[in-house]
Amino acid sequence: MARVLAIDYGKVRTGIAITDEFQMIASGLTTVNTKELISFLKDYISKEKVELFVVGEPKQMDATASESEAFIIPFLQKLSKAIPQIPVTRVDERFTSKMAFQTMIDSGLKKKQRKNKALVDEISATLILQSYLSSK
Repeated sequence: MARVLAIDYGKVRTGIAITDEFQMIASGLTTVNTKELISFLKDYISKEKVELFVVGEPKQMDATASESEAFIIPFLQKLSKAIPQIPVTRVDERFTSKMAFQTMIDSGLKKKQRKNKALVDEISATLILQSYLSSK
């Protein structure tokens, strides 16, 4: 089997999470500069077999699209042109940042470590991926 890769897209940084080959466990992979995201993904899929991209879909409390969807849509178009062989699915990402922060607290990370926004993005991507796996 191939892996599933999750993307918590942001204007500046993007969190990345990945499954194991059996698609049972979601793990944080890294956080990349958003400007380098497409090249990072191309490089990654040249080394690892990925069958699906899961991209977070930010929504308001009333389930309407969030303002940040306006810059995710152009990214999705670029992604489908750059890597057309891998399909993309979307997963509701409401509350993932808050859940990521709570996960950091629950893990015993010190206050200084919890200010690491890159780590929050990576954990958020992991939560998006876990949500996808749970819904399968």
